[in-house]
Amino acid sequence: MSVRLFDRKARASELLLEIGAVGCNLERPFIFTSGWASPVYVDCRKLISWPRERREIVHLCAEEIDKSIGREKFDLVAGGETAGIPFAAWIADYFFVPMIYVRKKPKEFGRLAQIEGTLEPGKRVILVEDLTTDAKSKMNFCQALKHAGATVEHAVVIFYYGVYPDAEANLRQAGVNLHALTDWQTTLEVAEAKGYFDAKQAAVVREFLRAPAAWSKAHGGV
Repeated sequence: MSVRLFDRKARASELLLEIGAVGCNLERPFIFTSGWASPVYVDCRKLISWPRERREIVHLCAEEIDKSIGREKFDLVAGGETAGIPFAAWIADYFFVPMIYVRKKPKEFGRLAQIEGTLEPGKRVILVEDLTTDAKSKMNFCQALKHAGATVEHAVVIFYYGVYPDAEANLRQAGVNLHALTDWQTTLEVAEAKGYFDAKQAAVVREFLRAPAAWSKAHGGV
C-alpha cells in the first residue's frame, strides 16, 4: 500500500501520528460524548505543544482553505469553545484577518455574550475547529454566528471522523459546507503503511469504519 506524502491529507495524518495524537485501544474502546464506542481516538489538541508540527498543520490547513474556499471569500475566522480557539487564532494570523470565538452557550453574567470579539452584521465568517464527529457542535456554533448577523457557509476542521451518519448532510441542510484537512480513511492508510498500527489494529479499525454503528453497539456503545 503506497502513501502519497505530497498529498495534504496524508501529510496531516502523518503529523498527527508522529505526535501521538491518534490513539488505538482494542482492549478498552473509547467512549465519545455521544455515547458511541470506538477503537480509535484523535486528540488534535496535542498540537498546541508541538510547534514544528503545529506550524506545518496550520500551513496545510491554510492551503486547503485557499484551494477549497478562497481567501477572498471570508472576512473573519471564528473558533468554537474550547478546542477550536487556538486553531482559529493561528489560521486568522496566517491570513491576517480578524478572529472571534463562539461559546457553547451564552455567558450567564456580564454582557451575556455568546460571541467574543467584534462581529459586524453581514460579515462572512468561516468556522475553524479541531475536529468533528457528529457535527452537532458545529451546527450550534454556526447557528449562533448567523443569529448575530454573520454569513456562515463554511466550516473547516483538521480531522473528520466520517463515521457518523448524516453529519455532513445536516451541515449542508444548515447551509454550511464541511472542509476537512484529513480523515480516518487516510489516517488508517498512513498508520498501516508507516507501522503505527499493526495488522490486528488495522483490521479492527477497518471493521469499525465499515460499520461504525454496529461496532459501537457490539462494544458497549449506543
